[in-house]
Amino acid sequence: MSKKAAEHHRKASEHHSEASRHHGEAAKHHESGHHEKAAHHAHTAHGHATHARDHADHASKAHTEEHGKK
Repeated sequence: MSKKAAEHHRKASEHHSEASRHHGEAAKHHESGHHEKAAHHAHTAHGHATHARDHADHASKAHTEEHGKK
């Protein structure tokens, strides 16, 4: 795998981890009735998930550039 693709996979993994953490925080705040804090964490989680998908797409493109379509 190219270093470029590997780096995008690593970044996607990091963003997925951050999204998971923020979803957990959102759940905690929602359960305790702090809905504004819950919304903030949910929104932040969505942003990390979006970035993760973007990095996954870039990894796929980098892999295709290196190895060609089969």
